[in-house]
Amino acid sequence: LFGLIPEPQMTHPSRRGVIASGLAATALPTLATPTLAKTAPSGAPKPWGATPSPRQLAWHKRQQYAFVHFSINTFTDKEWGYGDEDPALFNPTDFSADQIVGAAKAAGMTGIILTAKHHDGFCLWPTLLTERCIRNTPYKNGKGDIVGEMAAATRRAGLAFGLYLSPWDRHHPDYGRPAYVDYFRKQIVELCTRYGELFEFWFDGANGGDGYYGGARETRKIDAPAYYDWPTTIALVHKYQPMACTFDPLGAEIRWVGNEDGVAGDPCWPTMPNHPYVQSEGNSGVRGAALWWPAETDVSIRPGWFYHADEDAKVKTPERLLKLFDESVGRGTNLNLNLPPDRRGRLADTDVAVLRSFGAAQAATYARDLAKGAVTYASAERSAAFSAARVLDGRPDTYWSTPDADHTPTLTLDLPPARSFDLIRIREYLPLGVRVTRFAVDAEVDGVWKTFAEHECIGAQRIIRLPAAITARRLRLRILEAPACPAISEIALFRQVQPVAVAPARSSDPTILSTKDWHIVAATAPGAEALLDDDAATRWTTPAPTPGTPVSVTIDMGQVVALAGVSISPSRTIAKDVSPPRDYRCETSVDGTQWEAAGSGELANIAYALATQRLAFAHPRQARFLRLSFDAPALPTASIALAGIGAFTVKR
Repeated sequence: LFGLIPEPQMTHPSRRGVIASGLAATALPTLATPTLAKTAPSGAPKPWGATPSPRQLAWHKRQQYAFVHFSINTFTDKEWGYGDEDPALFNPTDFSADQIVGAAKAAGMTGIILTAKHHDGFCLWPTLLTERCIRNTPYKNGKGDIVGEMAAATRRAGLAFGLYLSPWDRHHPDYGRPAYVDYFRKQIVELCTRYGELFEFWFDGANGGDGYYGGARETRKIDAPAYYDWPTTIALVHKYQPMACTFDPLGAEIRWVGNEDGVAGDPCWPTMPNHPYVQSEGNSGVRGAALWWPAETDVSIRPGWFYHADEDAKVKTPERLLKLFDESVGRGTNLNLNLPPDRRGRLADTDVAVLRSFGAAQAATYARDLAKGAVTYASAERSAAFSAARVLDGRPDTYWSTPDADHTPTLTLDLPPARSFDLIRIREYLPLGVRVTRFAVDAEVDGVWKTFAEHECIGAQRIIRLPAAITARRLRLRILEAPACPAISEIALFRQVQPVAVAPARSSDPTILSTKDWHIVAATAPGAEALLDDDAATRWTTPAPTPGTPVSVTIDMGQVVALAGVSISPSRTIAKDVSPPRDYRCETSVDGTQWEAAGSGELANIAYALATQRLAFAHPRQARFLRLSFDAPALPTASIALAGIGAFTVKR
């Protein structure tokens, strides 16, 4: 998805690289907007540290929403278009905004963010600023407007709408010059004034590199902060969309979580220093830093951001989505789950089934707060207006607090009998800042107190999943460390309903070759069989190549085939000092003795987007054996890792 190219003067690579009917709409774990009263309750604590703006408070409420990547790349089988693709390629045969939005709503998503323009510069709305847009496509004979159709469907479903607009444009001849910034800002104005209220406006961090650029076919580098003048550009969004949060340069309301795997740091503080984004800080935030700059956790339901038929069998399961929820929403961030439509303009059946299963399970899980009816008492209370009972009243604008000097109190729930639960949700009252540094949760089971969790950071919410359900007589929250008295707005308990299993799908693309009968002939490190098991969770790890000593693997496909290209999938497993290869060389052979060069080049953006690279040969060839060599890691790491190698044949 998001292109990840390191930005000049910024230390992060860019990226950008998520309610089932009525029940889900009311039952899902939605964080109601914590609003500041015109006058704070008498005796209220003073805010501590950075605090969120009204638009950020509204954004925290969203909790989880969908990304929709749909463009020229859908039809070219790429993740990044070069900028020279013919707009006529964009021709969905059965586009249905309602089908896409309906599946997202069934999953419990509260909004949709659509990629209005990706890096190749193709616009999904009928702009008059460029000919590279939907006006010049076969879709509805040039009369279509995907942005408009998606906006209308999203609002019919009662969801919020947002837009992604890539600052980079690999097509525009003036990219890198002042004229392009003027063009880019005119695009912002069009999108902010034509499609109603927006809850988020997404600026990808991938900016500058090689591209078509009106036929120049060259590499252009920019100083992104200076070139886009982000304060002015963000102010332009807010001029027309005052409640839209922007993503993600310094000065925006939302930051990148630092990976595209859907995993927030633990803890994940919503505060950051007032300097350009640093990836090592972005995943966990910085406790007590000057800016309220919370993280958005982005991930795709498939390995790639755009639809690829060879990923039909690699859709995340409902169980994996539950884990993603825990690792994002459960750590106080918002989940932005990508749902890529196929070339029809619809979500594939398996994707829809997974979303419905996940959404139904979550709706049932959060339909009943098992803490309701409990009796609360605390070691201290600030006053009756801030009593312990406030954590159970269901109101986001009330909270339990203590006298200013009491930073480490305890709060106990005396639970109704026979309440079995495995999820504990705790929330702070955000308008007063993130006050709790470290806390513990204990439960009394069979007359014995036991500590079940100890964490840093509560923030917007902290969801604790127990390894097994317990039936407790009492539950206790202990504040272990805090720079100010706490302000806890909620403690809630739930029992997870397991999602209905979804049958795994198979690839719908007949050109994709099965690796079932392939085997490894030779490899520079053991374990290369993991490249052929069609399991993204396994990987081949080998010491990084050195100059003149490449890493290589040779594969016997079992028979001679008409080979049109290969695919290389990096590992998405988070590991230290490991990266994918930077580039590749491919050779083919009919007999394993005589070899011919088939292709070579850079693996674009592989280090951060971690997307499958589909590498077509200049001409199809007969081959039984494949040899892939890698000369350098994409990052300066001690090892390289790959999850899979595949191949495709010619179309019949």
